[in-house]
Amino acid sequence: MSKTIHEFNDIIRKLRKELFGKGPERIHTVFVENMAVSTLYGNLTPTETFIASTSEGCDMVHLARTKMIQDVYASNPPEGLEELVGAKLVNLFSDMKIKENIAVSVFVFDKNII
Repeated sequence: MSKTIHEFNDIIRKLRKELFGKGPERIHTVFVENMAVSTLYGNLTPTETFIASTSEGCDMVHLARTKMIQDVYASNPPEGLEELVGAKLVNLFSDMKIKENIAVSVFVFDKNII
C-alpha cells in the first residue's frame, strides 16, 4: 500500500509542479474507502508568497491555487492516477491555507480504491 501512496503522491507533485512551477515539498495521503485525502505542505512559489503579503493578494493566490487545480482535474485527470487506484475520479475538493502554506485535497472516486 505504501508504494501506491508514494506513486499517487508523485503524480500529484508532478502535476502541480507543471501547473504552478513548484510542487509541494511534502505530501501525506491516506486512502479511505472511495477517497484519497492528501495534505500538501510547502506549496507556494516565492512569487506567490510575495503576492500573498496583502489580503487581496492572498485571495488571488487562494483562488488560483484552488479553482485552477479543480478545473484541471475535472477536465483531465492526471495520467496514470485512475489506473493506479483502479477507479474513476469523479470529484476533487481542494482548499488551502495561504499563510500556513498547507493545502488539502480530497479525491473522490466512483468505487473503493485499492
